Amino acid sequence: MRVSAPGLHVLMTADAVGGVWTYALDLTEGLAADGVGVTLAVLGPAPSDAQKAQAEAAGCRLRVTGLPLDWTAPSPEALRLAGQALDGIARETKADLVHLHSPAFAGAIDGPVVAVCHSCVATWWASVESGPLPADLVWRADLVADSCRQADALIAPSHAFAAATARAYGLTRAPEVVHNGRRPAGAAPFDREPAPFALTAGRLWDRAKNAAALDAAAALARLPIRAAGPTEGPNGDRVALPHLDRLGTLDAAALAAQFARRPIFVSTARYEPFGLAVLEAAQAGCALVLSDIPTFRELWDGAAAFVDPDDSESLARTLDTLAADRPRRAALGAAARLRAGRYGVAAMVAGTRRVFDAVLEGRRRIPARKGAAA
Repeated sequence: MRVSAPGLHVLMTADAVGGVWTYALDLTEGLAADGVGVTLAVLGPAPSDAQKAQAEAAGCRLRVTGLPLDWTAPSPEALRLAGQALDGIARETKADLVHLHSPAFAGAIDGPVVAVCHSCVATWWASVESGPLPADLVWRADLVADSCRQADALIAPSHAFAAATARAYGLTRAPEVVHNGRRPAGAAPFDREPAPFALTAGRLWDRAKNAAALDAAAALARLPIRAAGPTEGPNGDRVALPHLDRLGTLDAAALAAQFARRPIFVSTARYEPFGLAVLEAAQAGCALVLSDIPTFRELWDGAAAFVDPDDSESLARTLDTLAADRPRRAALGAAARLRAGRYGVAAMVAGTRRVFDAVLEGRRRIPARKGAAA
């Protein structure tokens, strides 16, 4: 039974440089269909004109804030001021609840807060690097740990990442799991010959995506490997990938067209809280070759081939062998598409609404905002 009042309005934050944008638009559109109004506040680099049109089509009010992302902000003070600015937008828009794409801003929000743990520097470092956190990441991790305890609820997109988040920040209770979801763009008929190449997609510059290992495999494999996504990040990180067939950054329609050709989709990520690109490929019926990490095992075990993300020779052999084995490739593609049915937008929206309703029910006896008129 729904306990939140009709006309619920949510201030949702997002960035325009990765999967959080896709998540936010799908969730916004689903919430709008459920009668929830959304103001989408974009932090970090401004969205493109095409992204602005996507936001309008999703039914949200778009606010481009120019505020820093939690992982690019220069200081704790900058993050504190960004949080205060978001609190001001929440007041201005009369939001009933703030839905953050990072817990880092929760401490500055004076009202009901749900924070989604999409990723964070502490769990990223634990998966990608070794040794203690550098000083520039220590204060960020400390701030997130404190903010996690100030949010009314935390959400994670997989059980594996919920557990990793609880470990990283010493939480006595792991975030609630609400799987990410996508609306299928459409799948190619299975009687059509699959494309004679492998494909990866994502933030290629991010070391967590481990694109360098895939590039090394591309130098060994007979099967061509294409890569969609930026090779330079907003923080200045960049990667050279001379052996991959780089497609550049593709918009949603262009990437869906690539998936519709049903290439073998490959990810060598060392760190992936969920993996929306994997889901999109699976929805199109692509056979999946994924790194053997906890998140991918949780979501795709039995519907993908798994590889050591750092064994480029084995990866090249796996791709070439699968490309030559048409029955196995077809079976993996069918299994991936069937499994993808678990991760739809309706389930994501319903799970998120349950969290919203529980938070608002718990807040009913507490003033919505300090200093508000009685």
